[in-house]
Amino acid sequence: MTDPLGSMPSLPRYGESSLADLAASLLAALGVVAGPDPLQLPSVNRICLLVIDGLGWELLRTHSAAAPFLSELAAAGRPLTAGFPATTVTSLASLGTGRPPGQHGLLGYQVAIPGQGKLLNGLLWDKSVDPLAWQPGQTIYERAAAAGVSAYRVAASALEQTGLSQAVMRGTSYRPADSLGALAAEAAAALRAADRALVTVYHGDLDSTGHVFGCGSDAWQYQLGQVDKLAEHVASGIPAGTLLCVTADHGMVDVGRADRIDADTTPALREGVALLGGEPRARHVYAVPGAAADVLQAWRAIIGSRAWVLPREEAISGGWFGPVEPWLADRIGDVVAAPIGPWAVIASQAERLESSLIGMHGSLTSADQLVPLLRLGAS
Repeated sequence: MTDPLGSMPSLPRYGESSLADLAASLLAALGVVAGPDPLQLPSVNRICLLVIDGLGWELLRTHSAAAPFLSELAAAGRPLTAGFPATTVTSLASLGTGRPPGQHGLLGYQVAIPGQGKLLNGLLWDKSVDPLAWQPGQTIYERAAAAGVSAYRVAASALEQTGLSQAVMRGTSYRPADSLGALAAEAAAALRAADRALVTVYHGDLDSTGHVFGCGSDAWQYQLGQVDKLAEHVASGIPAGTLLCVTADHGMVDVGRADRIDADTTPALREGVALLGGEPRARHVYAVPGAAADVLQAWRAIIGSRAWVLPREEAISGGWFGPVEPWLADRIGDVVAAPIGPWAVIASQAERLESSLIGMHGSLTSADQLVPLLRLGAS
């Protein structure tokens, strides 16, 4: 598939080198399953997975001087694809379940709740939506625990009981850690607490810094230096024989003010639209009944040269979400739009915060999609 300018999307490599495949290979490395092992990780008894929110592969390679420890690992590392949309909700679900978006159902930052005429924000959640009903499949942590592997999650205390955590990260023993030092210390303690262990450590400040200041800013680079130290301290504290894997949930691009198309001030982008979901770089557009074809035509006419714009069926058949379970298809927009280059489709009135951000992510460009897989130990 190409757009009028000839650009090709960086499609997620489901089944080969996506975040879902990393999760599957973690279970295989621990001997939990004898199934797919796309990444061929070494067999071990302990794994520490460090997830740095927003640490894109291209960003790390561009700013290697700010992160000497991670950059040294990157020399022997490789990129993975996040999955679509390249956003925290979807990517953490892929890591937490070992399945691509079309199978776990966390299909974006904001997606329609079928039949209810409203959106579910996957980070804020809606108390009327049962996380276990929204994502009923087993998590990798539940599967690990059933096989005798102790599963731990180390992250900020505020994240322990969120709807997203319950949907895709249930099955872990939670170790709250609200500072960089605490993250490293709790990771080491968890790894030493069991003979067989899967410990996931999550840090989100690099992403939030990029959103507010931009991923090309001094603030972002200074924060990358702090993340580099975190990774180094985690590595120094793990027991012998532990495999450390460092990855991320998405990359990021800076979107200039002139590169924003505002759906709230462009009436044609709202005509026939019941709900505008997703986020500025990965839009789910839900049409009123009978208007899907007109919505598709309008979106293509207005932003078609600046985004890949497909009807739901073509986005599914094109592999954007991986294989899609039929009962989950209605969570996908009637029209799906993924900006090319540094463009974004904002909604300045309906999404004031999201529209004000500098750093954004979600699309099918390599800057959005590629995340690192860095390894240390158990070679």
